[in-house]
Amino acid sequence: MKRSTADIVRTYGPFPDSPPVHGVTYDGRHVWFASGDRLNALDPESGEIVRTLDVPADAGTAFDGRYLYQIADDRIQRIDPADGSVVGTIPAPGGGDSGLAWAEGTLWVGQYRDRKIHQLDPRTGAILRTIESNRLVTGVTWLDGELWHGAWVDDGSELRRLDKSTGEVVERLVLPTGTMVSGLESDGADRFYCGGGKSGTVTTVRRPGQQPRA
Repeated sequence: MKRSTADIVRTYGPFPDSPPVHGVTYDGRHVWFASGDRLNALDPESGEIVRTLDVPADAGTAFDGRYLYQIADDRIQRIDPADGSVVGTIPAPGGGDSGLAWAEGTLWVGQYRDRKIHQLDPRTGAILRTIESNRLVTGVTWLDGELWHGAWVDDGSELRRLDKSTGEVVERLVLPTGTMVSGLESDGADRFYCGGGKSGTVTTVRRPGQQPRA
């Protein structure tokens, strides 16, 4: 198993009113993060929040190329980012739902307390398969067919790459002591965006093996 120290590129926030940062996703232009009673669109170049949507947003967030998905208590909302309207809902699995990701035409839900990652049918919420983890699961994301999740370990967090067939941990990126990873999302290239929970920040971590951008 590979183990390395996370290469932190940039930290955003805390933001005005110091909201906590829960789920995180990326639409190709903006980093969206959940902060309890709204979704916020962050411009990763300027570091400014450029839009907000008033919707319940207390855990994981995902984007399927058209819609945002947001865990809100016992349900997952499908949201039109153009106007913030909720256009559909499915039940959440329960068990401390935390992270949320879109991949392979399905939703992937991390469960904090139960230490599991569920693959869901986005139309019905039915569980298609389950991957077990040996750590508390926070954010979840996919990058180039690889499954990653945030993990709370003792007094710090890690990003863990799993074998998507067996759930075995094949790589660990260790963040600084005291750093909390809530939401997690990749930009599809060389960076991960990590929600910082009560710290009210979003941290960018370089994908292992990638060179700094010019």
